[in-house]
Amino acid sequence: MADHMIKVNSEKCIGCGMCVKDCAANNIELKGNKADIYTNDCIMCGHCEAVCPKEAITISGYATKPVENKGTRLNPEEVLDVIRFRRTVRQFQHKEIPKAVIGQILEAGRLTHTAKNLQDVSFIILDKKKEKIEQMAVQLFRKVKPLADLFSPMARRNKIDDHFFFFHAPIVIVIAAKDKGNGVLAAQNMEFVAEANGLGVLFSGFFTIAANSSRRIRKTLGIPKAAATLVLGYPKVKYQRSAQRNKLDVKFM
Repeated sequence: MADHMIKVNSEKCIGCGMCVKDCAANNIELKGNKADIYTNDCIMCGHCEAVCPKEAITISGYATKPVENKGTRLNPEEVLDVIRFRRTVRQFQHKEIPKAVIGQILEAGRLTHTAKNLQDVSFIILDKKKEKIEQMAVQLFRKVKPLADLFSPMARRNKIDDHFFFFHAPIVIVIAAKDKGNGVLAAQNMEFVAEANGLGVLFSGFFTIAANSSRRIRKTLGIPKAAATLVLGYPKVKYQRSAQRNKLDVKFM
């Protein structure tokens, strides 16, 4: 975060103390009824800038400015329905995904909150090299399949064909992150935006395993480790109802 600096406009600051109370790093104090920053060596979470009612605090070094909060809220029941009817898709249409839609999906990943504000998430879009990289994973899994067959009836029933991982989907996004949790959170947000655009989504855990097991795949992708893999395309199948789930398991203490 060395490229970012927190600045306080003392003429705008009204000394309300909201930034002091909301600072997770305890990096702000009031001096002479004005906000004062201890040091720029903090996590740069941006809470101080976001909470200030007078726009007195700014953080430099970003390409875009903060967006004003218009109080947008989602309908809880509609959100639950999105989750309820969400299915893993493995049948995709031969239809191109518009660049604007891919841009929205990537933006959802970029905007995802990250632990310690690491902002450590990056994205690799498999398009032209998709089939080549898929074949690397196929070759790897074909080598280990005889061993898996010994222990798993499901493995024995499954054939590893040339499209075992991506199912002819037009786009695959591999998500990398220093903290795996950050990558998984980004993937979840990206899924919501993808489905809002009418896309089907497959979280390819198998490809993520293959990538993390193969130095060759990781080198080709240019990443040290994969956190998640999203396989995206317009679905060829429509699910008519939700899937059953076990009853809620919760404990109040």
